[in-house]
Amino acid sequence: MNFTVCFTLFLFLVPPYLALTRKISKELQPGSLGFPLIGQSLCFLRAMHTNTVEQWLQERIRKYGPISKLSLFATPTVFLHGQGANKFIFTTCDGNILSNQQPPSVRRICGERNMTELAGDDHKRVRGAVVSFLKPEMLKQYVGKTDEEVRRHLEMHWHGNQKVMVMPLMKSLTFNIMSSLIFGIEHGERRNTLVELLQHMMNGLVSLPVNLPFTRFNRSLKASAKIRTLIKDLISERRAALEQRIAIPNKDLITCLLSFVNNDASVLMSDEEIADNVIGVMIEGHDTSSVLITFLVRHLAKDQSVYENITKEQAEIAKTKTSGELLTWDDLAMMKYTWRVAMETLRMNPPLLGSFRKVIKDFEYEGYTIPKGWQDCIILHLLVIWAACMTHMDKRIFPDPSKFDPTRFEKQASTPPYCFVAFGGGARICPGNEFARIETLVTVHYLVTRFK
Repeated sequence: MNFTVCFTLFLFLVPPYLALTRKISKELQPGSLGFPLIGQSLCFLRAMHTNTVEQWLQERIRKYGPISKLSLFATPTVFLHGQGANKFIFTTCDGNILSNQQPPSVRRICGERNMTELAGDDHKRVRGAVVSFLKPEMLKQYVGKTDEEVRRHLEMHWHGNQKVMVMPLMKSLTFNIMSSLIFGIEHGERRNTLVELLQHMMNGLVSLPVNLPFTRFNRSLKASAKIRTLIKDLISERRAALEQRIAIPNKDLITCLLSFVNNDASVLMSDEEIADNVIGVMIEGHDTSSVLITFLVRHLAKDQSVYENITKEQAEIAKTKTSGELLTWDDLAMMKYTWRVAMETLRMNPPLLGSFRKVIKDFEYEGYTIPKGWQDCIILHLLVIWAACMTHMDKRIFPDPSKFDPTRFEKQASTPPYCFVAFGGGARICPGNEFARIETLVTVHYLVTRFK
């Protein structure tokens, strides 16, 4: 795309953008939409890269209150904060008032047919198929495989080292676990290629959607295209194996999704939907677990009493295992204190910032009218954004929120609804939260029983 085309596109988009922003500015007073098309995108991305999003959002709340307007990724956006806002967003995302929609960069890279983008019957159909791979009776079978991957990883990258960089190693570990269970690819050149491509794709996932050769977005798009080619080949291989009856449906996510058919024997999901959702599950599973484990390790290093309590719990479980024996689902059920530590880590360091919703029609919230936006324009839909860290660090909900205190979750029922939202909420709560639990508990078990 040359300069002339870019400039022409800019001139084409600015008038409808300004018309929409005038409407929003009139109806929603707090905040500012900033410079046309750019808005607060650069500030938001800078805060993400410097891990200061919470402070950035807190400053907005201090300045404008719990509801304010801004512009992110060339899209007019409304930021809502608080328990009531979370409840409203999680219970109205049915396609009538709000509909799930991620930023343009995420949609372009992950695809339009992943379940986070779908609504109504399509969402129920696709989510039902994906969730079937993550139901408890299936998850029990993945504990042993996860155990093997964790042991292999620690032996290769941790043993014999005085110091390690936890975050990149946790990314590598979770990528490998997901490659095995989602793609069904074992260790080798093919997996190495996939892991490298996934890392490139993730780097530009949340970025300005400018498709020029020097941008992160462009590099992520190229990586996504290569991953889709790889997935297309895997789909062909798995379909042939199913037809020849030499594969079991729950071998991996791709095989599982291919095995579903409608009542008339037609396929339940298209190849495009399978590819989009495999990529989506991979990204969400990787983000949650790698960030959670990294911050959990940091908290263990800073809090001696928590470290000692976790070590004691895990040592008791280790005593029941013979040499080389894998952990089981029942073993994980005994790791109650460890999971409370993980929950407190999720409260203080939620892996996912939050999510976006597209406004389908005008609605009233807290005395303000939130307009549906300029529906006929290419990208100018009004979005609503919520952020997990806001209620997690609210002292009215969690007393002394800056203190790391796993006892908060001894009685999880005491936490008010729609306040702890590390996995989202409502009908669109993350379907992989139990899988993240498996990855986290297995990894922590071997970290504290084999290293100090």
